[in-house]
Amino acid sequence: MKERDIRNMRPESLMMSHGYNPEWSEGAIKCPIFQTSTFVFKTAEEGKRFFEVAYGLRDKEPEEEMGLIYSRLNNPDLEILENRLCLWDGAEEALVFESGMSAISTMLLAHLNPGDIVLHSDPLYGGTDHFMNNVLTRFGINSFGVASWDDMDAVRAKIEEHGADKLKMIYIETPANPTNHLFDIEAYAELAKEYSTTDRKVLVAVDNTYMGPIWQHPLKAGADLVLYSATKYIGGHSDLIAGACLGSTEVMTPIRGMRTFMGSMAGPWTGWLLMRSLETLKVRMDQQARNAEKVADYLRDHPKVDKVHYLGHLTEADGEQYKIYKKQYTSGGAMLAFTVKGGEPEAFRFLNALNLVHLAVSLGSTESLAEHPATMTHADVDPVLKERMGINGSLVRLSVGVEYHEDLIADLAQALEKV
Repeated sequence: MKERDIRNMRPESLMMSHGYNPEWSEGAIKCPIFQTSTFVFKTAEEGKRFFEVAYGLRDKEPEEEMGLIYSRLNNPDLEILENRLCLWDGAEEALVFESGMSAISTMLLAHLNPGDIVLHSDPLYGGTDHFMNNVLTRFGINSFGVASWDDMDAVRAKIEEHGADKLKMIYIETPANPTNHLFDIEAYAELAKEYSTTDRKVLVAVDNTYMGPIWQHPLKAGADLVLYSATKYIGGHSDLIAGACLGSTEVMTPIRGMRTFMGSMAGPWTGWLLMRSLETLKVRMDQQARNAEKVADYLRDHPKVDKVHYLGHLTEADGEQYKIYKKQYTSGGAMLAFTVKGGEPEAFRFLNALNLVHLAVSLGSTESLAEHPATMTHADVDPVLKERMGINGSLVRLSVGVEYHEDLIADLAQALEKV
């Protein structure tokens, strides 16, 4: 597609064809699955040129295309998918991985060295929390957390306490999983500049899984890297596991190299499924957001619900959180959490009584999903931190799907009757 056409079209239109020409594949309107491990070179000289670029032995010449070598290095399905993913976030490059955790772990290992320190938001998804606090520490990389209610002076004090000269990355999950706490990406990007030096740039990485590529754009707010569990909204059908990382060529090049040698890239079948899912991403997410608003309003007024954590309910009375929401987000999203009156037994009774809504972890899929963060997705998180963040026995996380909203509300109503 011509460059002028790309500039004049929105991403939801370009998801249908960008980066693919049917003439390449016998006129097939959809990109085929390139289910192959290796690719044939026309000449030995061509193979040499391809490897020189792939292994960073030289830079690509102007107008030179990266040749196909081996599906651990590149594959047409992944390349077309990655080009399309870039359009949503306005990124120079995207890389797709076999899971969200492989995207996160590969990115962290590519940019961190022994002695480095990571500042991260609290709470984090349980898998990320475990990797930060139990895996990176084995390589001499330490981290510390900040809460959404910590102002920048408090954050600076924590940085100085842990060693400002060792700070290498600020890692933010916003909205936080599962509490929907918000963090100001622009403010943390400015903080990263403040602590960067000529030979040590502090990077800002944002896990944008909760908002998908539609409702928040961290790179445009000043982040260096944006990460997704592509299993969630991007995949959106509970039938694949994948992850993605996006950013400028400068920050993505080390991650690409690490992915090559760790072998954490997604396969062609996963890439093909994700291309299929991107075609309906916006219509799915729009419907989920509309449903979530109605569901959240119902739960807010229910006598057996203490509190609902939903972005669309934020008001000026919520102070800084409301300001961040109005500045940083285009929707209240489709993720909410709420506390059932009582504790774990009451929450379990509610979860066990659901019919239309499925009791399962994950999020962002076409079907609605409910789970118990304290004992499931965040089971391994430090108990003291969980309590401080409100991840207790009464908290339920709900990912709202595309079902008819009145049917969802009826299911929630009959389940709450069991409490």
